[in-house]
Amino acid sequence: MSFPIVRNRRLRSSNALRNLVRETSLSVHDLIYPIFVTHGSQVKEEIGSMPGVYHFSLDLLEQELKEVTELGIQAIMLFGVPEHKDAHATSAHDANGIVQQATRLIKQWFPELLVIADTCLCQFTDHGHCGVVHFDEKKQRAEILNDPSLELLVKTAVSQAEAGADIIAPSNMMDGFVYAIRQGLDEAGYNQVPIMSYSVKFASSYYGPFREAAHSTPKFGDRKTYQMDPGNAREALREAESDVVEGADFLMVKPAMAYMDIIRTLRDQFDLPLVAYNVSGEYSMIKAASLQGWVDEKSIVMETMIGFKRAGADLIITYFAKDIAGWLK
Repeated sequence: MSFPIVRNRRLRSSNALRNLVRETSLSVHDLIYPIFVTHGSQVKEEIGSMPGVYHFSLDLLEQELKEVTELGIQAIMLFGVPEHKDAHATSAHDANGIVQQATRLIKQWFPELLVIADTCLCQFTDHGHCGVVHFDEKKQRAEILNDPSLELLVKTAVSQAEAGADIIAPSNMMDGFVYAIRQGLDEAGYNQVPIMSYSVKFASSYYGPFREAAHSTPKFGDRKTYQMDPGNAREALREAESDVVEGADFLMVKPAMAYMDIIRTLRDQFDLPLVAYNVSGEYSMIKAASLQGWVDEKSIVMETMIGFKRAGADLIITYFAKDIAGWLK
């Protein structure tokens, strides 16, 4: 005589029992909230392709961060949208640049809030690329110069650390960027400032809304020469391993939704904290569908976050962070 197995049905019948045996969980402490800061006054401008996400001028930033901290979010990712752009991204490493000003203010207002400074040049260059561009007359094409770009990135990272950034997050994908920034920070006396490397950053179509938000769309060409081919998984391992050797303290996979296999691969290979960046296009797709009534926003967002954690992410950068923090309460 055989008997039906009912154990799983019993667990599913009780929320308390399900919670006791749940293998993967999500906490507000897992979340990093991206914020866009800009010049001007009384600016709280919604980004058209990212409903619920705004540009903030510094005079309105404190109120936004008060809400963030009251929700229990402990870390923000800071992106600057500057007034001045030029070929060499001088406002990126200016002591009075928008990111530097914002960082100093944030550390005055909320000393315990972790400020993670995105360290790139694309928002600050007039051409929209992440490095120094040289036009080769012979080849009749523009090229990104790696080593001169590294020099500017190091200056930017040191400037951000001087302003009070707790973590430097280089997103440029130049060769050797982690080593160069680690060396630059150490020489400047910021050897305790960790590096959250955008280790595996794919040349993705999911970045479209961010480029509107950061005003960073390239004026010519694309970023495929220095961002990864979406078809390459073994290359992701090489990129991450290189960053580990060069001194990274966190590894990141960007985007997250289409690359959960990469998150799992890195989790299995490395023991550093692993970050999933739930990028702008992923956010906007869910927002658009929920605004149409096609999906339940809360349910699908929470399921997606659990998916990132189950794949192996320790931390999640997401524009949904405030919503999630509220739902978790």
